[in-house]
Amino acid sequence: MSTTHEEIAVGVPDGTPVPTLRDLIDSHLHMPFPFRRNPHESEAAAGVDAWLSVWGLTDEPGVAAMIARTRPAELASFTSPAMDSGLLQIVANQIAYQFVFDDRAEDIGRRSPGRLLPMLGESVAILRDGRPPSTPLGAALADLHRQVRERATPSQAARWAWKSREYVHGLLYEAVAQAYPFLVRTADCTSIRSLTAGVEPFHPLCEAAQPRELSPAELHHPVVRRLGRLSADAAVWIPDLFSVVKEQRAGGMINLALAHRRQHQCSLQAAVLLAIEEINGTIEEFQRLYAEIKPELSPAGVGYVEGMTGWIRGCYHWSRTVPRYADVASVPAIP
Repeated sequence: MSTTHEEIAVGVPDGTPVPTLRDLIDSHLHMPFPFRRNPHESEAAAGVDAWLSVWGLTDEPGVAAMIARTRPAELASFTSPAMDSGLLQIVANQIAYQFVFDDRAEDIGRRSPGRLLPMLGESVAILRDGRPPSTPLGAALADLHRQVRERATPSQAARWAWKSREYVHGLLYEAVAQAYPFLVRTADCTSIRSLTAGVEPFHPLCEAAQPRELSPAELHHPVVRRLGRLSADAAVWIPDLFSVVKEQRAGGMINLALAHRRQHQCSLQAAVLLAIEEINGTIEEFQRLYAEIKPELSPAGVGYVEGMTGWIRGCYHWSRTVPRYADVASVPAIP
């Protein structure tokens, strides 16, 4: 075991001791973006409950309780504070759908990755070919796709469908990794996590929130594309910090902090701080690149990148208080 990593784990920036692992995260994580909340949050929460009920998803065992623990409308509100009520509802519905889909895939995939094929195949067929759904979960996805097409431009909706297919494929990679954990390296974990995070499908909705489409030159500018990658990574790695206790107890593999723990053979607290170092570097690179390119961006381009910023900020504020990750407050800061 590396003593260096263990020494890092007990330190805090100003020397003040902190009691729990959640406090340790708060004291080390660099979060330069101030908290914001959408005024339409309660409306979105009611809309999510109604939407899930229409498609029969909350009739399934455990789903209603899971939604209560994850608060999808709250996450939508924190990540998308400036969106109008209609677009916020789509974001909240999509977050709720992905939580249901992800938990279902995890449950099935743990038994056998091959059992996921019908579920994932249906999703790809809906998103790529417009095939009719054959399950309640597929019907919910088809309706979500309809909502996006009605609100976004054709090119934005196409990007949404493409990024959503990447998310679907990522769940199969995650199931394979869970089945063969001895083969999973840290780089494999971060690659899979970037897909299963499901953050990038929301970037086209950040586009749709702007008064006009971005030009292809702006949308595909190398720096803007890099900002998208940094935003998605930071936005999912931050919840990994707060979910690490839950994931460790469940035998999860695809978690940034747990990947560091396996690689360095250190305590959970030390692994969390190693992950924070990586996240802080990602956020700092995002800030630097955004400051460099912002003067060149149109107002729509600025709004688009601000949407990415919202996912970094929102995932932090949501993760630290959501009941789904409450176990992080039960672990001491010092191993």
